Amino acid sequence: MTIFVTILHVIVSFALIVLVLLHSGKGGGLSDMFGSGGVSAAAGSTAIEKNLDRITILVSTVFAFTTTALALML
Repeated sequence: MTIFVTILHVIVSFALIVLVLLHSGKGGGLSDMFGSGGVSAAAGSTAIEKNLDRITILVSTVFAFTTTALALML
């Protein structure tokens, strides 16, 4: 059981890293310094971004559960 949870934890960890990197910046970065901040602010929130947020929340919840499970197993 510990091996299964460890493998799931590693997979979820990499998925969480990828999902966080897919998010668009919300301001204050280098893109605002060079004048493209107005374009990103005008774009708004699309359905893809909302679904990306939901998937990230789901994966982070699984990550929290696997972290807790591993802490209790070891």
